Amino acid sequence: MIRCVPYTINVGGQLLDLSTPCVMGILNMTPDSFYTSVSPDSSSLDDIIVAHVGRMLSEGAKIIDVGACSTRPGSEPVSAEAERERLAPALDIIRRTFPDCILSVDTFRSDIAEWCINTYGVQIINDISGGCDDMFDVVAKYGTPYILTFNEERNPSIDICQQELLFFSDKVQQLRDRGAKDIILDPGFGFNKTLEENYELLNHLDALLLLELPVLVGVSHKSMIYRLLNLPPSECLNGTTVLHTLSLAKGASILRVHEVKEAMQCITLTHKAN
Repeated sequence: MIRCVPYTINVGGQLLDLSTPCVMGILNMTPDSFYTSVSPDSSSLDDIIVAHVGRMLSEGAKIIDVGACSTRPGSEPVSAEAERERLAPALDIIRRTFPDCILSVDTFRSDIAEWCINTYGVQIINDISGGCDDMFDVVAKYGTPYILTFNEERNPSIDICQQELLFFSDKVQQLRDRGAKDIILDPGFGFNKTLEENYELLNHLDALLLLELPVLVGVSHKSMIYRLLNLPPSECLNGTTVLHTLSLAKGASILRVHEVKEAMQCITLTHKAN
C-alpha cells in the first residue's frame, strides 16, 4: 500500500505533486563515491553529463540531485572552492540542455546553496548535515524547498525513532519560524547510525507521516544493504529495490536513486498492488 502525504511543493514556480511517489536521480560529481555516476576528470564531461541526465529524465526522474562532496565514510573533506568547481560545469550544462529540469543540489554549505539558487536557479536544496541557522536562513529567504536530514549524534538514552521525531519536530519549527514553507524529511539512512538503527527507522518510517510532510528515502546501494548481504556496493540493486518497496509501503514520497528505471518500475508495481 502506498500512503504518501498529499503534498505539493513549489519548485521555482512549478508545482510538483508528491501525492504520487516520484524519483530523484543522483548525479555524483565526486571521484571517490561508492557508486560514481560521472568522473569530474573526464575529457568529455559535458557529453557524459548530458547522456546520463538525459537518460534519467527519459526513464522518469522528476528531480536531478547533483552532489560534489562525497559522504562516503573515511572520505577526504572537500573545500568550498573544490565543491563549487565540481558543481559549476554540471549545473551549467544541465540548465542549458534541460531548462525545465527540476534541479536539486546536495550541499551542507549555506553559501554554496545560495550561489546555486542565484546562479543556476536550483529549485531544491538537499542538506545531509542536519541543518544550521545559516542554511535555514537561505532557504527561507528564497522560498526554496529544503530536504532536512536526520543526522545528529546518537542519544543512547532514548529510542532512535523517538530521537528522530524530536529532531524533526524541533528543526521543522525552526524552519517555519523563519518562513520556510516546503520541507521534505529524510531519515538519513547511514548517517551516524548502526545497521540495526537503520532498519529500526525503516520499520517505523510511517511514523513520520504524523508530521504531515513528504518523506524522502535514500537507500540506494548504501551500507545497510551491502553490509548485511556481504556484497560490494555495485551489486546491491536487488537489495535497493526491496528496500524501495518497503519504503513506498510505509509512505515514502521521493526515492533518491542511482537506477531510475528500476525505481520507476518499483513505484508502478507497488501502486498497482495498492
